[in-house]
Amino acid sequence: MQPGPQSAPFGHVAIVGGGFSGTILAVNLARLGAVRATLIERRPKAGRGVAYSAALDDHLLNVRACNMSAFPDDPGHFERWLEERGLGGPEDFVPRLTYGAYLEALLADALARCDGRVTVVRANVESAMFNDAKVVAGLAGQPPVEADALVLAIGNLPPHEPSGLAALGPDFYAADPWAGDIAEGLTGADQVLIVGTGLTMIDVALLLESRGFGGRIVALSRRGLLPRGHVAAATHPAPIMTPSAQTLSRLVQSVRARAGEIGWREAIDAMRPHTQQLWQRAGEAERRCFVRHLRPYWDVHRHRIAPRIAARIEAMRARGQLVVAAGRIETASRSADQAEIVWRPRGSDTSETLRARRIVNCTGPQTDLLRTGEMLLRSLATDGHIRPDALRLGIDVNDRAETIDTQGAAQPNLLAIGPMTRAATWEIVAVPDIRVQAWSVARRLSGLAD
Repeated sequence: MQPGPQSAPFGHVAIVGGGFSGTILAVNLARLGAVRATLIERRPKAGRGVAYSAALDDHLLNVRACNMSAFPDDPGHFERWLEERGLGGPEDFVPRLTYGAYLEALLADALARCDGRVTVVRANVESAMFNDAKVVAGLAGQPPVEADALVLAIGNLPPHEPSGLAALGPDFYAADPWAGDIAEGLTGADQVLIVGTGLTMIDVALLLESRGFGGRIVALSRRGLLPRGHVAAATHPAPIMTPSAQTLSRLVQSVRARAGEIGWREAIDAMRPHTQQLWQRAGEAERRCFVRHLRPYWDVHRHRIAPRIAARIEAMRARGQLVVAAGRIETASRSADQAEIVWRPRGSDTSETLRARRIVNCTGPQTDLLRTGEMLLRSLATDGHIRPDALRLGIDVNDRAETIDTQGAAQPNLLAIGPMTRAATWEIVAVPDIRVQAWSVARRLSGLAD
């Protein structure tokens, strides 16, 4: 890609968050060379984020290596990096820890080559002040960082708290599955309840098995839907349709028809190039209907797991170690040695009781901006600089990733990228989508054309 001139670059950009989104934005700004950038990350190291650091060797990527380059203008970059080190090939689902090492290496290389134009600060950003066309990021216990623009690259927010579970106490309830060793103190006679049946549940079930936990695991969600697995051999189906020919409602019909011809995996993959355009063309009512009724089914079919992981999960279910249930929790209480959960199975009028030694929250990331406990986001929302999108999927932004304030005005010096901008494009939670967004934002911040 050869961008042409468009406008003057920002002199200095501050990036909040050193996971994939923030790291790749900083690396791209270093590649373009027109802007100074400060990457602010509160974790001990920037580059990995939660997804690529809080993992085991057997936690694998959900996407083949050939689609995991950090750079849309160099799609083979990651597979070359792997092959040079003997770590895998283009069709492999490699460990997430390996991908974390890749991101860390990209950042280290960018820092070494950029002549000090990019720096990393370890700190927690608590506030942001706007004055005289400057943004001042207030850091906990450190001097503030002044910049011409601030980019929120905060990744996924922690999951919301299911009602009543926090009162059980940390001995029984793990609000964050990555905050400690959730298998500590468990025996083969114990039972673990995982609230949620999505990708995080898969990680936790594998973690428990890897730690030697031999007891029973119950995974509970409203619908009891599990992520589907990829097929072992990659397929490259022809596109299912053109964006102008479809709406979200007709999209379902197209996928069903195509699935009958080539299989559901191929049908989903065939419409992949057009998903963002279809979402952006849809009205709010259509989007709301999709989120309310179809999102859970979309998620488990679209965001699939590696074949080897799918096989392990099925083996755990076959031997009774993992049980998946559909329903909702009604009450939670505790005794001396276990928690007692009263829940109602989906479609039933009768409640059941489940006893567990540990309960793990895997309900998925919080998306409602007005319910988050993140100090910076609360401060920006309170001051009117950001607002939730209409569907409460994250931060309201325009197609340039500029945040929209409470008066409905776009703010060129306050941007957001990554999963919290999903309402604008829908598909923005995986590397192939975020890398395009980060590259486009980096070019605009650098004064280059889209």
